[in-house]
Amino acid sequence: MNRRLLYLLLACGLTPSFAQQTSFHIQPLHPIDELRANALAAQPPQEQGNFRKPELVELTKLDPTIKLDIRYATSNNFLGTPVYTEARAFLQRPAAEALVRALPELRAQGYGIIIHDGYRPWYVTKIFWDATPNHQKIFVADPKAGSRHNRGCAVDLSLYNLKTGKEVEMPSGYDEMTERAYANYPGGTAEERARRAVLRRAMVKQGFLVNPTEWWHFDYKDWREYPILNVRFEDLAVAK
Repeated sequence: MNRRLLYLLLACGLTPSFAQQTSFHIQPLHPIDELRANALAAQPPQEQGNFRKPELVELTKLDPTIKLDIRYATSNNFLGTPVYTEARAFLQRPAAEALVRALPELRAQGYGIIIHDGYRPWYVTKIFWDATPNHQKIFVADPKAGSRHNRGCAVDLSLYNLKTGKEVEMPSGYDEMTERAYANYPGGTAEERARRAVLRRAMVKQGFLVNPTEWWHFDYKDWREYPILNVRFEDLAVAK
């Protein structure tokens, strides 16, 4: 199926059978290599305050049942090209441990967690912002303020079926920049909305809040206590 047909299906509220595996795409405003070079040369905003010392933890080391589908390490993302050099996921330790505490409730309902993104270096947030057309910027963070992903306190995730090992279908695909991505979007099937609610309940119980425009994006309650980070994955000294 070509991209034009995919957009027509999404605009009509229809979901192609592979939508959960194939990411929504935009046409970047500038070439990605140019945006990457500019972002790496830029500096994050200067912050004032007493922040906790960062302690990023690799999620799969806390629980091996956590699956990874790090789209930004592949071309299967909304920009159509890799922006990470490694397919890994990190959170600040309190957020990571809270995420793991959500697993038993999900397992009892037949689900596991699949991670699409966690900690995100600031320069990647700048790439996203500079690449995205103005009418879609509601779905990306402004680098002038930084992102909760930059603080290691935001996670993008979904569910997989424990019996099949496959990611479940939700009302929208990951990183889809349409109203179908809204946390309270009333469309989709009843089963998709029910699975979305299962994920949300389990995460909220452990101190996360859902992003209103992205059902997959959850912010940990203490995100304000951590600074914006701009350390690339390959340069991280990760807590065990």
